[in-house]
Amino acid sequence: MDSLLSSILSEFFSIEDNCLVIGEKKFLDIINGNPDRPAFIYSTDIIRKKVALLRRALPDSMRINFAIKSNPMAEVVNFIRQHVDGLDVASGAELLLALNSGMPAEHISFAGPGKTDAELQLAIQKQVRINVESENELDRIISIGQAHNIEPQIALRINPDFELRNSAITMSGGPTQFGIDSEIASQVIDKANRSAVKLLGLHIYTGSQNLNVDAIIETQQKTFALVEQLARASNTQFAQVNIGGGFGIPYYPEDQALNMDVIGANLAQLINAYHKQYPATQFMTELGRYIVGESGVYISRVVDKKISRGKTFIITNGGLNHNLRSAADNFRIGKKNNYPVTIANKIGLSTEPASVVGPLCTPLDVLAYESEIPVAEVGDYFVVFQSGAYGYSSSPLDFLSHPKPQQFLV
Repeated sequence: MDSLLSSILSEFFSIEDNCLVIGEKKFLDIINGNPDRPAFIYSTDIIRKKVALLRRALPDSMRINFAIKSNPMAEVVNFIRQHVDGLDVASGAELLLALNSGMPAEHISFAGPGKTDAELQLAIQKQVRINVESENELDRIISIGQAHNIEPQIALRINPDFELRNSAITMSGGPTQFGIDSEIASQVIDKANRSAVKLLGLHIYTGSQNLNVDAIIETQQKTFALVEQLARASNTQFAQVNIGGGFGIPYYPEDQALNMDVIGANLAQLINAYHKQYPATQFMTELGRYIVGESGVYISRVVDKKISRGKTFIITNGGLNHNLRSAADNFRIGKKNNYPVTIANKIGLSTEPASVVGPLCTPLDVLAYESEIPVAEVGDYFVVFQSGAYGYSSSPLDFLSHPKPQQFLV
């Protein structure tokens, strides 16, 4: 058992009779109603633990928002809503999900390029904060607000001239569909201040899935400097500033979990310094994967086992069609970059090297490449950890028309 898997099991889960226990239930008891259908299972205990860690590490004044795009299961959103300060959405459907969760509209923000007029109208009517991605979008918001005699609540998303180094996904620093380039931000702020909208503040999101503390601190320092520069240039005291997120979780054996105490201490210094000149500004961070990623597991059933030219293959009834991200780094067959995995009903038993693949008629469907896992047989259950974010919702569920997985919150 590799060190990351061992750490995950000891910190977040328990084992009974060699079976994975989630919360206080064996996984078999959770999926008992349909044991042959693959399933995602999310743990409320782990979600609570991650939010509590953030509350301890981050400054008391920092608001914590949950990015629904990481896991839009309604039950998950409704649960997390009770433990965070706000919800961030990226589509009209997510906006309705956030509103239906009971989160007050003033604590919901709507980001993303290409918002339709219908989506903007809904956000304006509900008085949700719209993170404006372009000057053209600002013009549309002004027009829709005037047509309905409503003052839209907005923040300007800024595309800075820097990025979050070492991120799995970079969303700033160069030409991008996200946000208003920082070079023209001051003039767009002036335009918003002169228009029939309520400019609440700024949104600056630079990257995702980052495990480099120094890179995160560097980017946060540059972000605060940019906010201060724009506040001075436009003579505006922003009510709210969303500094984005980017906090990663470990997926691979060489990954190390973030030291949130160091990140929190740096943020406290930055906020205190900023508040000396602009004391009324509320800072917030938006996090998805960091809150929910470690809470979820994906479980599929072994339907076949074969030896091909000396290599063992375990074949399950679910694959990249259900959990695309866990397979993505194995798209180049022969590249070993596996999520933490095991056989959920044989944890701690003797192991063998095997590749685990799904049922799809494509060589891309590899969930674990030559991983050391307990010896599996037909009928056993294969589990992929770190599957609580960007699993079900970001996967091609209709690819080859296999049944969709179940989802459980326990």
